[in-house]
Amino acid sequence: MPASKSKILIPVISAAVVVTGGIAAYMFLKGGPIGDGAGALGSAKVVPSSAIVATYITTDPQAWAKLQQFGTPEAQQLLNKGLESFNKDVFKDSNISYEKDIKPWVGGVMVAMLPPNPVKPAQFNPPTGAPTQPSKLQSEPKVLFVVGIKDKIAALNFGNKLKAQKGIKIQETDYKGEKITETSESENSKPTYSVVLNNSQIVLAPEKQTIEQAIDTYKGQASFASKEGANSILSKGVDVKNTLAQIYIPDYAGMVKQLAAANPQGTQLPPQTLKQLEQVKSMVAGVGVDDAGLRLKAIANLDPQLNKFQYQNTPAKIVGQFPADTLALVSGQGISRAWTTVLEQSKDYPEFNQAVAQVRQQLKSTVDLDLDKEVLGWMDGEFAVGAIPSNQGILASVGFGGALLFDTSDRKTAESTLSKLDDLIKKQTLTVAQKDIGGKKVTEWQTPQGALLAHGWLDQDTVFVALGSPIADAIAGNKTQTLENSDNFKAVTGSLQKPNGGYFYLDMDKTMTIFNRFAAFQPVPPEANAILNSIRGLGVTATSPDKSVSQVEMLLALKPKTTK
Repeated sequence: MPASKSKILIPVISAAVVVTGGIAAYMFLKGGPIGDGAGALGSAKVVPSSAIVATYITTDPQAWAKLQQFGTPEAQQLLNKGLESFNKDVFKDSNISYEKDIKPWVGGVMVAMLPPNPVKPAQFNPPTGAPTQPSKLQSEPKVLFVVGIKDKIAALNFGNKLKAQKGIKIQETDYKGEKITETSESENSKPTYSVVLNNSQIVLAPEKQTIEQAIDTYKGQASFASKEGANSILSKGVDVKNTLAQIYIPDYAGMVKQLAAANPQGTQLPPQTLKQLEQVKSMVAGVGVDDAGLRLKAIANLDPQLNKFQYQNTPAKIVGQFPADTLALVSGQGISRAWTTVLEQSKDYPEFNQAVAQVRQQLKSTVDLDLDKEVLGWMDGEFAVGAIPSNQGILASVGFGGALLFDTSDRKTAESTLSKLDDLIKKQTLTVAQKDIGGKKVTEWQTPQGALLAHGWLDQDTVFVALGSPIADAIAGNKTQTLENSDNFKAVTGSLQKPNGGYFYLDMDKTMTIFNRFAAFQPVPPEANAILNSIRGLGVTATSPDKSVSQVEMLLALKPKTTK
């Protein structure tokens, strides 16, 4: 069996072999099938409290079967082919079948990451004369798997079947009354360690010490479930239908610090960065599948004393100013307020402040514009930037153009800023001219090939800047249908939480049409194309009920299952 496949099979083998424990175990097993343990919370009770992050993956067939309602025939065929290949390659030269022998007894799986052990100076031998920093040298983070047993009899039968397989070396040792099994394929292969706890959970790891830590936790030492910040996110989780997986981070800042320290090439995080990280206390995220597609939700629990960002819901009216064929959009609220927050939180970053100072000086010297007041200061309302298909004028070669829209309470300053930019363009080789579009006065920067840029007012408070004359026509003209009323936008964003702070929206079909124009000499592989053709679009939004919570929701909208 190839070494790469062995890495996949060995944990499964070692997990099952240890289930076979003699007559006494069999008598206990006669109790019959049980549930998926106690779910994420039950699995977390045998994970050491030192774990920095844990992911729980469900094996509920009903949840995963929900995915079968989506996809083109090509995508379905690709998925089936991949599963068949996995089964054949992993269990090559054996009579083991994942579907028949493993799937019936494997419950939910938790994967936890524990912090790495510091590398001792003796373990590191740098080149002669090279400086050493032993305190920063770290090993890889440690990984721990907790597999629930939902059917003990099926697990026993699988264990017996595995014992008949050739080439598997098994060695058992005792630790505090629990039997640790070391499994390997050869003398030179790296072993896998496992233990069965309470006949309902199998714990696996590449290192024996990690298994011993799990046993210590099972015997009463502090667990991930009892860790501050972990119990609440484990219990509540994230509200998504047909949950496939959830990830739990009880100490976000601590996780980033330890992962940064684990990188031998990494540099120490500056105090300013650590202070920013401390705004996020804990985080939980989950992915599930519903009638619209794959949905991900993430919740960050914040420290309200450190969180300086003032969140605001957007009225989402600006989306209605874009045409229905818009292929991508990003919208939000209050650029000027966000800029003020960024400046405040970055005052201790010399490099950032130096870059900002250079931009301020450049704008002042070339256009006589004040970055803070005349460029960003009047952008205090809703805003959006969108990509719109077009094959006309200067956009003919690329196939699309862009538009920026801003709602402002300071029209006077906005007009003054645009006027200064017009004056600068007049001094160049371009022509600045006026045009009427749908009864609206529009200013264009014209070239012999067509208008390069256009700007104007859609109403008293909304200004637009468009790349290319066709885009200006699409924004300022009288539209028969707008983006917010289009079927695709409603399908991709309609089920996202409202009110919210804005949208990220992507129409996959229109985007791929543009992409394929540039990929003519290097087309997308058929496998990737099959998957992309099954996606209707992507929608993302964020909400914040108060300064202590921030939520992100993402929907990968999938096309309903079709047949040839």
